Amino acid sequence: MPEFVGDKPLWIVSFDKDGDVDRDGADALVAGVRQRGLTDLIVFSHGWNNDRSKAVDLYQRWFGKLDALPSAATRRIGYAGAIWPSERWSDEPIGDFAPAVAPTGAAAARRRDSVPAGSPTLDADTLQMLKATFPDGAQQLDRIAELLRTERPNPGTIDELFRQMREFSIATFPGSSDSEGPKVNADTGFPAMLSRNNDASEVFRDFAMELMRSGVDLESAQGGTAGIGDIFGKVLHGAKEALRAVTYWQMKNRAGVVGENGLGPLLGRLHREFPSLRINLIGHSFGARVVSYALAGLPDGLAPSPVKSVTLLQGAFSSFAFADPLPFDRNRRGGLAGRSNRVDGPVSVCFSSHDGALNNFYPLASKVAGDNAAGAHGDNPWTAMGAVGAFEVTQVELRGVGDDYPFTAGELINIDASETVVNGQPPFGAHSDIVHENLAWVVVKASKLDTP
Repeated sequence: MPEFVGDKPLWIVSFDKDGDVDRDGADALVAGVRQRGLTDLIVFSHGWNNDRSKAVDLYQRWFGKLDALPSAATRRIGYAGAIWPSERWSDEPIGDFAPAVAPTGAAAARRRDSVPAGSPTLDADTLQMLKATFPDGAQQLDRIAELLRTERPNPGTIDELFRQMREFSIATFPGSSDSEGPKVNADTGFPAMLSRNNDASEVFRDFAMELMRSGVDLESAQGGTAGIGDIFGKVLHGAKEALRAVTYWQMKNRAGVVGENGLGPLLGRLHREFPSLRINLIGHSFGARVVSYALAGLPDGLAPSPVKSVTLLQGAFSSFAFADPLPFDRNRRGGLAGRSNRVDGPVSVCFSSHDGALNNFYPLASKVAGDNAAGAHGDNPWTAMGAVGAFEVTQVELRGVGDDYPFTAGELINIDASETVVNGQPPFGAHSDIVHENLAWVVVKASKLDTP
């Protein structure tokens, strides 16, 4: 039985790490579309969140905003939420989207309050969750957890942590190997920060420095002293953040697999059974990658496409994913180059400058020693779509409910949501601050739900 948002059904469909769909959930969705004679299906994919209840809560909240907006009486609308095996660290809060004190202006929105650093160790719940999510890397995770508990870390500790993270990545991502070298694809494969040419201490210090820049107080965590042990203690905090980035990188890779091998074929099945059904896709964080790669998994030759719009909320993947050619390598193209023509409507890329996870930490997972991560879009192959938008496409500000957008079928449009997506604490900022009616209005206009 579906859940409901108002009077509209919400079906939950699960996929495993290889993209294989839960047949019972898929069959229930197909049967429900048929029984209710739906004209429109809105499909949402969550990002890094392994807790089904929290993912469903997100869908209820977000679709609740959408459900309250005007739609044409002739539309018979249903909702679907994808569940796939991502993961959530127990020390990472998921925003409740209802801050006690809302910012009163741009200056307040940009203010960062210092927060105390937690322990650099892995708590038991996080370790068990990571091992369940990445069973092939369980041995390395146990050793990493042991090393993060080191009371007096030294250079040997740091080097072994780096080596164990490399081995974890190779074990958990098929095809990864040392032979990939320092310059790997900016959007897939082995995290470049773990290149054999990189210095472990430098990589972990980069993460520790980013923690402090984002508002985390590592000085207090080390007692305010400056001994060599304290320096390496800060590096341990950086190492924990580096591990978080490595696991997120693996989730990003998995999201593409789930989209292409799982969600895309399911959308193809829906189209075969209901040729007139209008499908609209929404993805948050790595879920934006899921729904984007679902376009690659659609059957060839669908004209017009059953997908009428794609809305990406704080997308945690390369801003060059749709580029053709890549600006920093004219002989290559983005992994999704040409796929926007599989949308019979717009691809909306909503981004925010207040997303600490994507503006600050995501790029470090791709950083290669000796390269300059500073600079603008054109020479920075590891910027995230949810931080700066997609490369070289039309850009507008997020507009209010009732306003129009210059949408074009088959084309991307960047929507700067920095004045709305602002709420969140350091170090991850506003990454999860996505439940807003004006973001839901983007979907209404992109999918033409307000049009008979």
